[in-house]
Amino acid sequence: MAKLWEKDYGLHALIEKYTVGEDWKLDQKLLIADCLAGIAHAGMLREIGILQDQEYQDLEQELRKIIVAVEEGELSLQPSDEDGHTVIETILVQNLGETGKKIHTGRSRNDQVLAALRLYGREAVYQIGEAGLALCEAFSRLAAEHEKTPMPGRTHMQIAMPSSVGLWAAAFAEEICDDLYHLLRVAEHVDQSPLGSAASYGVPLSLDREMVAEALGFEHLQRNVLYVNNSRGKFESLILEALDQMMLSLSKAATDLMIFSMPEFGYFHLPKELCSGSSIMPQKRNPDMLELIRAKSGTLSAYTHQVKQVIRSLPSGYNRDFQETKEPFLRGLSLTYDSLRVMELTVGSLEVDRDRLRKAMPREIFATDAALDLVRQGESFREAYRRIGLHPEEVPMMNAEELLSRRSSTGAPGNLRLDLVEEDVSKLRTTLAERRAKNDRRLWALAGREINAAEL
Repeated sequence: MAKLWEKDYGLHALIEKYTVGEDWKLDQKLLIADCLAGIAHAGMLREIGILQDQEYQDLEQELRKIIVAVEEGELSLQPSDEDGHTVIETILVQNLGETGKKIHTGRSRNDQVLAALRLYGREAVYQIGEAGLALCEAFSRLAAEHEKTPMPGRTHMQIAMPSSVGLWAAAFAEEICDDLYHLLRVAEHVDQSPLGSAASYGVPLSLDREMVAEALGFEHLQRNVLYVNNSRGKFESLILEALDQMMLSLSKAATDLMIFSMPEFGYFHLPKELCSGSSIMPQKRNPDMLELIRAKSGTLSAYTHQVKQVIRSLPSGYNRDFQETKEPFLRGLSLTYDSLRVMELTVGSLEVDRDRLRKAMPREIFATDAALDLVRQGESFREAYRRIGLHPEEVPMMNAEELLSRRSSTGAPGNLRLDLVEEDVSKLRTTLAERRAKNDRRLWALAGREINAAEL
């Protein structure tokens, strides 16, 4: 297939293989987004007189056909295709002749790929957001069911103070909500249309960049055409950094679950259908999915670092180095989505052993409560602390459930305020639904029907 840049010479085979790399595989994910941006661009070209009405209608129809072909698995990129932009334009030229040759007027592959990445990334964030909310709800349900189930609280991994399964689960519900708030703020910030910037320096045509941004549902127009290319990789790294925070939360939860489901603890039990076995030890049930969440958290951090390292010392304008930011960005989106779904499945099917948890509350865990009982009797805290520390045998066995109910300040075991978690989930769900509905209306209008711009 002819390259969009091809002139009177061919590229050396080794150089072509090296420069194309895996880009053709990655662009398969971006074909639908690229077509949607193409329809919006063509509509603008009609408005400024570059395309006639019939030419626009023909381009719109052909781009919609390509979307269908991608969805139905009838269009697959090959290494010889170089990239998705080449395939799309080649199809348009083959089917529409001279009209197909007009689609690239006023744009470059530079702003094309940025538009496709931002449309794909925006839809991916919505899917990640929904998966994150489902996980918040799973943790919240677990917290509500076991709000009063005692559980040893630990510091330095040692027995510390009475806690509850409810407190543990509610902590992660609130944490994931915070991660989602952060992700949506970042996503809104980078939801900027790059189209019309071309190769960083604009073109001598009266492009209506605002019209294209509006048609694609972008929150903002990225104004400065040089900044558009300078922001490539940087915007992706901002999204990845927000996902990195989410994966850090999942990693901690995974480690807790692995520890607390060990036979030596036995607080939780993981359903056997979630665990793999050993090739040599018949009795083994391994929490591979939790170990991999923990490992993939590090992988996501590496993706974030990889993108920033690629762009760190680049000069202004387009540089081919940017190609190396595409894979870690796309992989990071998929990795986070999959990890959230795996964790939701795990938390939702977790079995809690109440008897084992009650038996796991040793007498020394009540030391602080015993000291505070002395304070209520008039003794200073420091003297009560010293007395209990020197005479731990004076610590009585206490009723854990009763002690937990005394911890009644907001967010403590006796007052988890799960209603506020539910409010956060509701707010986030509303925000997601409103943003997605607005963008879907725009993209579906371009496609002529309901579509999904990202497949994770």
